Amino acid sequence: MSAEVSRRHVLATGAALAGSAALVAGSAGSAGAATAASGTSEEKSKVKPTIVLVHGGYADSSCWNATIARLQDKGYTTISGSNPLRGIPTDAPYIASLLDSISGPVVLVAHSMGGTVITNAAAGKANVKALVYIAAFVPEVGETQGELITKFPGSEVEPVSVPVPYTKADGTTGIDLYLSKDGQAAFAADISTADFRVLQATQRPFDADSFTFPTTAAAWKTIPVWGLVAGQDKAIPPACERWMYSRANARKIVELPRSSHVAMLSHPKAVADLILDAARVVA
Repeated sequence: MSAEVSRRHVLATGAALAGSAALVAGSAGSAGAATAASGTSEEKSKVKPTIVLVHGGYADSSCWNATIARLQDKGYTTISGSNPLRGIPTDAPYIASLLDSISGPVVLVAHSMGGTVITNAAAGKANVKALVYIAAFVPEVGETQGELITKFPGSEVEPVSVPVPYTKADGTTGIDLYLSKDGQAAFAADISTADFRVLQATQRPFDADSFTFPTTAAAWKTIPVWGLVAGQDKAIPPACERWMYSRANARKIVELPRSSHVAMLSHPKAVADLILDAARVVA
């Protein structure tokens, strides 16, 4: 087979993978699957895992854009999954189905409430080789996010969460929580005001019941964990993050002393470096 034919074959295979996940690769502003140029010769000799990134509340897949660019520069296939933000019974099966669509090893990454989702979704998934938590919840079976966020003092996000009623498919009324325009100090203090205004305007709310659903599985008990502590986090207290990562026997914990909750926006290089560390260890 000629080099050109082989190259076309690889590209076609990558396109098929992206299609199976129903995501589209594109510019830095798009959230999707993409295969970037090859990295170093050492990296070429290994089977690179696909890196799947899951966002939390008040966010969408684009929050990973700067991190994805760095991962793609190292030759990693990346998929930024769209978290429904309806709570464990909906979110975890949805992300689990995305994991099932991927052949080969996966490094599964999550921010904030996405940590609860991947903790449940990755249970029993043999292709998930590492879990990376970025300022994220790491619950035990039976625990709720409501319990964890109040376990240590310091969370200031509740007063800037705006409840908005919505009608569910069954006709009952649910409550969505939106981050208010006054929420920067509690959520994203270390990004520019202009960037926060865009984040606040384009946010995706989460169902308030997300705080009440108990975790049904704890994938971190069988899958290696990496964790990042946001030292100035006023959404999930840093002390809670440290405690959860320690309980999960994290192989590596990185702390960013000046980071707000949205470390992937304010410190994308450090976030990418931690993900890359996990990817190289499990490759």
